[in-house]
Amino acid sequence: MRSMLQTNARFMIYASDAPSRKRLKIVGSAVSRIADSLEVETELSGGKKLLSIYVYYRSDAGEEIPVYCDWGKSWEEDEVYQAIRNMMFVLSFHPRHLDLRSIRRKVCVSA
Repeated sequence: MRSMLQTNARFMIYASDAPSRKRLKIVGSAVSRIADSLEVETELSGGKKLLSIYVYYRSDAGEEIPVYCDWGKSWEEDEVYQAIRNMMFVLSFHPRHLDLRSIRRKVCVSA
């Protein structure tokens, strides 16, 4: 088990059973990169009837914070990675998510 910033924090990827495999692979790779840099786990959840791929950050307290939606985008992995990284950086300043303050330096350096 790898060291994590927070015990139960993780990135959740929600997709329907039949999303575009190429899009899911691109989004999954981007999420894995940011998760590795922040030392948190990722989890893929399928089976829901979704029109897009959604990525949430699940805090240690179990709150799910939306950080990315793939709706209508044809972005490459680096663009998806940058979008999630930027969202995590912005969230680290929100008073409701003070537990994310510790990731600011890692998010800035992982560019």
